[in-house]
Amino acid sequence: QVKLEESGGGSVQAGESLRLSCSHSKYIHVTGRMTWFRQAPGKQRDEREGVASIDSDGNTNYADSVRGRFTISQDYANNILTLQMNNLKPEDTAMYFCAADRELGAWYDPYGVDYWGKGTFVSISS
Repeated sequence: QVKLEESGGGSVQAGESLRLSCSHSKYIHVTGRMTWFRQAPGKQRDEREGVASIDSDGNTNYADSVRGRFTISQDYANNILTLQMNNLKPEDTAMYFCAADRELGAWYDPYGVDYWGKGTFVSISS
């Protein structure tokens, strides 16, 4: 069974940085796409927002709200997906989820996700 496990969340002040990690099986990044989603407080599961994705060819996508501040990458040797988050803002506060899919639909569509991690919470204070 595919297992995704996030780590690295926490509470920081606006302008600071955090680095999220997601450990996963090698199979995922070879055959599919991996994405970071986030669910803001008070939002429902189907309102999860695609933050950044990386496909099996290494192509990346970013939400407009994070482009230039966040960087997604794969550590292929250790099967770890990372999200480097710089210049964090209070509106970045959310539960962040690691996800994997077979690239059948849009990268930002939570309904296309095949596997979800349990999430790690990020809180940004002003």
